[in-house]
Amino acid sequence: MKIQTKLWAVVPAAGSGSRFSKTELKQYQYIQNHTVLEHTVARLNTLDLAGCVLAIGEQDTFAKTITFQHQNKLHFCLGGAERVDSVLNALLYLSRIAHDDDWVLVHDAARPCVTTACLEKLVKSAIDSDQSNILAIPVRDTLKQVLNQNQIEKTVSRALLWQAQTPQMAKLGVLRKAIETSLLDNILITDEASALEYINEPVHVVQGRSDNIKITYTDDLELARLILQSQIHA
Repeated sequence: MKIQTKLWAVVPAAGSGSRFSKTELKQYQYIQNHTVLEHTVARLNTLDLAGCVLAIGEQDTFAKTITFQHQNKLHFCLGGAERVDSVLNALLYLSRIAHDDDWVLVHDAARPCVTTACLEKLVKSAIDSDQSNILAIPVRDTLKQVLNQNQIEKTVSRALLWQAQTPQMAKLGVLRKAIETSLLDNILITDEASALEYINEPVHVVQGRSDNIKITYTDDLELARLILQSQIHA
């Protein structure tokens, strides 16, 4: 997909993944003879990226041994204690080689199943609207608000609720300012959109697909295997 504006990707990959395993990192599990991280980066590389920055842990000696597609476009920086810290470190790294008006896609290391069609739709929407965009899907299930001892208090309307995914896309300067401001004000940042919302930056939702799963628990790995296999034959 050719675009006029420079497009960069940021992949925070420094997390411990404690919900997946106490000893193994989910991004380095293998599916079809490639790590989850390789699949993720390969999906991002279906776009016309200027480069991709991986934010990795200080003790990570494995990431730089992997042979990625478009290795010449790959950059590494040190991640942080939390996901938001890793993203900010990557944005600060990018600020030395990119322009503040360049676009940045931030994508979870453990989302290897995002489709090229969804990526292209997200990029087109952001550039056409000239505003920040994220992939998300409408909430399908009935939601319950639960009190202590697992007692249901009420049913929550899902009419206006969407489940956020990644990538999340914004201009480099805008996103860096949003995260820096939010952290300075001790605001809880759960994703890039939450930082953008805090500084009143409009964020548009682009409907993605339910198969863009995030590998969080061990059984998600088998689901990701099945999805990637099905996508080969789609």
